[in-house]
Amino acid sequence: MKNRSLGATGITVSEIGLGTWPLANPVWGSQDREQAVQVIQQAVAAGCRFFDTAPGYSDGQNEALLGEALGPLRAQVSICTKFGHNAEGTSNFEPGALRPSLEASLRRLQTEWVDVCLLHNPPFELLNGAGVSLFEELEHLKADGKLRAYGVSLDSLEELEAVIENTRCGVVEVLFNVFHQGPLAAFRRAQARGIGLIVKVPLDSGWLSGKYRADSRFSGVRDRWSPKIKARRAALVEQFATLVPAGTSLSHAALQYVLAQPEVSTVIPGAKTVAQVQDNIAAGSARLPADVVCAIHAFWQRELKSDPLPW
Repeated sequence: MKNRSLGATGITVSEIGLGTWPLANPVWGSQDREQAVQVIQQAVAAGCRFFDTAPGYSDGQNEALLGEALGPLRAQVSICTKFGHNAEGTSNFEPGALRPSLEASLRRLQTEWVDVCLLHNPPFELLNGAGVSLFEELEHLKADGKLRAYGVSLDSLEELEAVIENTRCGVVEVLFNVFHQGPLAAFRRAQARGIGLIVKVPLDSGWLSGKYRADSRFSGVRDRWSPKIKARRAALVEQFATLVPAGTSLSHAALQYVLAQPEVSTVIPGAKTVAQVQDNIAAGSARLPADVVCAIHAFWQRELKSDPLPW
């Protein structure tokens, strides 16, 4: 596993991290805690050094699971958690709620600090000048040694540009994949500001692995696509497949496309099984040819730039 710098934060992360939201989470059809612990520990054994969680995942149980699984391995890894959507299932972005939320996360994670704390998809106005007090509180928590770096988890180019222009964030977690390339336009500006980029949803919730079709049925968090959207996604997957080099799986190509962007620090695919985490990590052993990277970007410009898919 290769490592990259997380912007100018001084934190080093593995190119491929682990998004832990699906682990032992009924929303994702998974409740096996023992298997989840094995997934986390196998990820560490395979070289994964970055783990992403949040208090709102499984009502706080995701953080507790991560703390249990890492145990004595804590010093070997970097942990990112979030603020805004709490373990009780409600949302609160008030500055006064930040410290209690983070301290509760630290207790569940069984650690004295987190490497990164992110505002979890906050209202846009907080990124556009109204969040001064909130970012000041993050600075206080950093000075107190509760976190090493802070930033925002977001979904769009507009949000990323607002963070770059209006805040001193050192980290941004951004939705970016073959089907969602809008934020790429601001990646270089983020890098110039020393912002480390974490890429979430790199497999488009599983579509870019090639395992879904137009007639696939979903439950839980994936039960959000209309028949029309499923049909369009399936057709786009078929087009993407024609661009992938022979011998490379769709999921590996999707992850390698993200890592082909030099501004990206780490990508955090989710995994529910040891086999999935091993396969995700294996994607980092190769790189896409430059002409394929260009072809995938051209595909997005042609098919999706002016008519984006809903997440």
